Amino acid sequence: MKKLWFLPAVLLATVSPRVSAQQAKDFFKQNCVACHTIGGGRLVGPDLKDVTKQKDRAWLEQFIRNPQAKMDSKDPDALQLQKEANGVTMPTLPGVTPEMAKALIDYVESESAAPAGAEAGGGPAISDVPFTAADVALGTQLFLGTRRLSQGGPPCISCHTLGTFTGLGGGRLGPDLTRLYERLGNRRAVGAWLSAPGTSTMRSVFGQHPLQTEEIMPLLALIEDAAKRSEPADAGSLIHFMVIGIIGTLFVLLIMGWAWGGRVRSVRRTMVRAAQRGAE
Repeated sequence: MKKLWFLPAVLLATVSPRVSAQQAKDFFKQNCVACHTIGGGRLVGPDLKDVTKQKDRAWLEQFIRNPQAKMDSKDPDALQLQKEANGVTMPTLPGVTPEMAKALIDYVESESAAPAGAEAGGGPAISDVPFTAADVALGTQLFLGTRRLSQGGPPCISCHTLGTFTGLGGGRLGPDLTRLYERLGNRRAVGAWLSAPGTSTMRSVFGQHPLQTEEIMPLLALIEDAAKRSEPADAGSLIHFMVIGIIGTLFVLLIMGWAWGGRVRSVRRTMVRAAQRGAE
């Protein structure tokens, strides 16, 4: 009988904790506003206002938890969403437990019923005012890192490149951003993406060092300018980088060989002299 006393505690330990409305709201702001609004219009992904009236909750929960599984199963609604997003697939977000998926749907449902003017998400307010040459110049400085980001994030060129850059071009960890406008659709969508990046790599870097609105705007100016004036960077810059790397490596090896060769000759000379003195 005594063993049964522990049964309630064991059952409670195996039940996942309930996700609060505030946790769902915070999760949405950190992970979803790059692509979605709730009543604020389409970004990369659809406006989620009244989405529970368009799809049943079971489908929504499955899609939120594993979008790629829906794509792989050739679900027609999931494939249509991908088509409308210009081929962009919603990432599978870490931390989306069954309870979190339900709580996110509850949050979207409650925000959909909120009065007009309530918070809709979608990142910072992005102006439609035409950019100037000064905006592009500031964006270039931020992208290249000659002007530091205020929250300490790394410069964009660490992982990305643009077709307007020559020479080494930029990093290759992330995609070429020259056609980012074309892929995401418009300035507002790109701005929302920069404010809350949707990829795991970007979230891990900028989750603690978010871009500020005054930095997002000039970066948008640079990306918009590149989209108008340039094609994506070709393989030439990557080849240049590889050639320079190979030459640099060979140079270092030659220096090391020369230094090591001199050291070997010196040691050998010392040993020979010691042997000669011993023979005498």
